[in-house]
Amino acid sequence: MMLRRGFILFLPRLVGLLVVTCCSMSIVYMLACTPKGDNQQRALPRVHSPTVKEGYEAILQEQEEQHRNYIISLKKQVAQLKAELQGRTEQLKSMQNQYPDSLDIQFDHSKPEKAQDNLLAFLRSQVDKAEVHSGVKLSTEYAAVPFESFTLQKVYQLETGLTRHPEEKPVRKDKRDELIEVIELAVGSLNKPAGVSKAKPRVYTASDFVEGIYRTEKNKGTLYELTFKGDAKHQFKKIVLFRPFGPVMKVKNENVNMADTLINVIVPLAKRASKFRQFMQNFREMGIQQDGRIHLTVVYFGKEQMNEVKSILENTSKSANFKNFTFIQLNEEFSRGKGLDVGARFWKGNNVVLFFCDVDIYFTAEFLNSCRLNTQPGKKVFYPVLFSQYNPSIIYGHQDSIPSLEKQLTIKKETGFWRDFGFGMTCQYRSDFINIGGFDLDIKGWGGEDVHLYRKYLHSNLMVIRTPVRGLFHLWHEKQCLDELTPEQYKMCMQSKAMNEASHGQLGMLVFKQEIETHLHRQKLSNKKT
Repeated sequence: MMLRRGFILFLPRLVGLLVVTCCSMSIVYMLACTPKGDNQQRALPRVHSPTVKEGYEAILQEQEEQHRNYIISLKKQVAQLKAELQGRTEQLKSMQNQYPDSLDIQFDHSKPEKAQDNLLAFLRSQVDKAEVHSGVKLSTEYAAVPFESFTLQKVYQLETGLTRHPEEKPVRKDKRDELIEVIELAVGSLNKPAGVSKAKPRVYTASDFVEGIYRTEKNKGTLYELTFKGDAKHQFKKIVLFRPFGPVMKVKNENVNMADTLINVIVPLAKRASKFRQFMQNFREMGIQQDGRIHLTVVYFGKEQMNEVKSILENTSKSANFKNFTFIQLNEEFSRGKGLDVGARFWKGNNVVLFFCDVDIYFTAEFLNSCRLNTQPGKKVFYPVLFSQYNPSIIYGHQDSIPSLEKQLTIKKETGFWRDFGFGMTCQYRSDFINIGGFDLDIKGWGGEDVHLYRKYLHSNLMVIRTPVRGLFHLWHEKQCLDELTPEQYKMCMQSKAMNEASHGQLGMLVFKQEIETHLHRQKLSNKKT
């Protein structure tokens, strides 16, 4: 009885214990088997778990990595800002060094806004110096910088350039884009409302542009004055714009070693043995004796006078101990382009500077260095503008005798002219010449091949250096324009022949020679009577 009563009292406790045990097992099962979501917060490791240390370390490492990446990103941004600030500071320092008196510029590296204000002040000073608001005193009539005028279609210019036209449509893209930009800016300025007005404002367009003038002063900037149609007859709108130039900036500072840079002078030739003898005298003195880093390639067409030419070459070789020459003979009609192309491709050595030359050219040792300095493989080719000599018998006809050749080679308007229409004398690396495709071998005879090659270089990514040089001369010789030339070639030949004889004034003296002599005769008679 007592046992039964004790069992009855223990039964509820047993049931409660079983219920608690089942609930605990259910909770453990749910915790163990429920999958974790991607965005579910990671549970902290239990205090007594053996993985508590590794878990905390993993979390700390991940957070530390995130902070490290963020710090690296900030450092990069700070470095970029410092570099940009340094670049602007260098520009302003250069400006301060170049113009210490024009502006009282103080550079505070901690205040970039102040530096920007100083730069704007400098640009405004350029406006004041450029006669935008008032004129300045000039010493002579030659000190005035002339304006050029332009319309929507044409530019009227004093410096005619290669085209020789006093008026032209701007063919150079930089000039065309410049004037279009200025006109568009002026139209935009006219259409910007000046104040509050109830009247409907007039809308200006480029068709309202009448004319403009502009001039560039190399150390100040470009001044533009543009005139537009006004609101009524005889009324106009004038807009004055100025593009100031900034201070000179250093772009590059490098050492250039040309001690081992060889030049291969290539000369195509047919007959003209006497001219070749004169050329070799110049080549020996300037190329062999003074320069010494030179090779000569002669490409000879035909056989007439060939032995005489070879003899001149061999005699120079023996007397000057010069072995760096190549003689190539072609049994075909003369073609300058073909001769230069054959001579360039014949070279089997390392990459070399090619100087395409003619037998009536005189060069100095200084020019050979210019040839080296203005060429760079894959980057630059050199197209010098040579000085072309007038006919010495006309220039020095009033003297007792014609001076020696060395004394004739002076750069004056009475003695010659810059041959800016010629593109035959050029320096380039052989690799650039081969890569560009060489000469057009379909062109025969005189003229045209040089222009085609020049255009190839212009259409490439190479920089073309075009500049007059003081050490390269075209010696005068009587020019024969053959009947076999095409009409275009014959016209070019005759134009070249006319320009080679003498200056405009000297030719005028020949044309009016009889009138001048008549005048002088009358003067003598008049003096005798008195």
